[in-house]
Amino acid sequence: MSSITKLMLLTVFLSMILSGFVPSAVYACSCARPQEVNEQFSRSQQVFSGRVLDVKEQRHMNGSLTKAALFEVSRVWKGSEESQIIIHTGSGGGDCGFHFEKNKSYLVYARPSTMYGDNELLITIICDRTSGLEQAQADLAVLGEGKAPTKQVQLEGRFNGLYSNLWVAMIGMAAGAAVILWYVWRRARKVR
Repeated sequence: MSSITKLMLLTVFLSMILSGFVPSAVYACSCARPQEVNEQFSRSQQVFSGRVLDVKEQRHMNGSLTKAALFEVSRVWKGSEESQIIIHTGSGGGDCGFHFEKNKSYLVYARPSTMYGDNELLITIICDRTSGLEQAQADLAVLGEGKAPTKQVQLEGRFNGLYSNLWVAMIGMAAGAAVILWYVWRRARKVR
């Protein structure tokens, strides 16, 4: 095989690998109308109040940027009664992402969705009634007292490991490309 043919094959191979890193289409966020508390409650799988322990940005294989927030749950109205939960959202700027701040408390309405990735995750968006706990008094009056979480869990390890597989895949692809380049370079040197 000539070195030009090898170079063309290498270019095609690398193009196929790197095409997975092309950013996906961008969509604007538009909320039709605010939902009533009972309507939002019935649409949600998880309704809770809690304090944000940490927020992480995550870059996905398709190039999109999202955020995950780890909560210490204080009250539960619907869904899992675990003491911690991870909620996903967009990064903001038109992707419907909700802005969570570390150490601030929120009333969160969440539901499973693939909106922010290939896997179904618990998400909340700016169109939901999720808000800071101080601004949620009207919702709390309708929801009632709620109950304390009954199952103690520690999700920090899982939260810190989110998307670590992405880095492993990227490093593996880079190593594979380096091996191929080395092989082509070595073969080209022998031909001369």
